[in-house]
Amino acid sequence: MARYTGPVCRLCRRERMKLFLKGERCFKEKCAIEKRGYPPGQHGQRRGRKAMGYGIQLREKQKVKRIYGVLESQFRLYFQEADRRKGITGENLLQILERRLDNVVFSLGFASSRAQARQLVRHGHIVVDSRKVSIPSFQVRAGQAIAVKEGSRTNTQIQGSLESASGRGVPEWLTLDA
Repeated sequence: MARYTGPVCRLCRRERMKLFLKGERCFKEKCAIEKRGYPPGQHGQRRGRKAMGYGIQLREKQKVKRIYGVLESQFRLYFQEADRRKGITGENLLQILERRLDNVVFSLGFASSRAQARQLVRHGHIVVDSRKVSIPSFQVRAGQAIAVKEGSRTNTQIQGSLESASGRGVPEWLTLDA
């Protein structure tokens, strides 16, 4: 499947907020939103109209898509699934997105960004219930054990991410046994 591979700091500037797409760089002064707080492009500094109605909804949808690294067609399918379920559609949608394997790997701290977590999953470094899973959109269920493969535990990227993520914390719905 396709995914966005262009400059991701540009996306943060477009949304006028940090989306934390670059991992550790977003926490430093090198972040593009810190340097230039205006949107990208030729007319970025002059762009100042207030969005209303549909424009606000569109910006929020684009933010969620960019944060989780999901393209439009897959996002539509997630929205349809969230709409079918009982309860509030927006909360259901965020639950579905949070349960993706690449997002869980990022939340546990095995990767410094969601893009890096996606790559770890695609390259087969992650096992779910002692079975290798290489699909980033795999939906994790309650009670499943996610771990790094035995041979990949010495990977410097994973070890560095675990060390830096210790200060970031783990969501309360996940438990980490380092």
